[in-house]
Amino acid sequence: MSDTNTILDLINAGIQAENVRQKAIASNFANFETPGYRRLDVKFEEVLAACSGSDEGDLSLAEPEIYEPKQTPVNANGNDTSLETEVGEMIKNSLRHKAYIRLLSKKYNQIELAIGTR
Repeated sequence: MSDTNTILDLINAGIQAENVRQKAIASNFANFETPGYRRLDVKFEEVLAACSGSDEGDLSLAEPEIYEPKQTPVNANGNDTSLETEVGEMIKNSLRHKAYIRLLSKKYNQIELAIGTR
């Protein structure tokens, strides 16, 4: 697999992971006051690092995983979501998503320059 395809696959995997993470954050917001609800998070960077040792270019294994971290304090109704935490996660997620989109745009610009379509 060419380096360009590998880079595009990595960017695509990152964008998909951020989409899954956004859904988890939205679920956490929606269940902010639901008794017994435990916040959700997404493992992607760890999964991607584990896949880096596998066959070159095999990103099919790099699927983001939704999980319950269960590391945050639980309030009186058994819920562990925090508005401050979720807003912070939403901002970080948005910034990562924008970075992936900018990288993708730059990569396509390089391809267009290389094939002379500009």
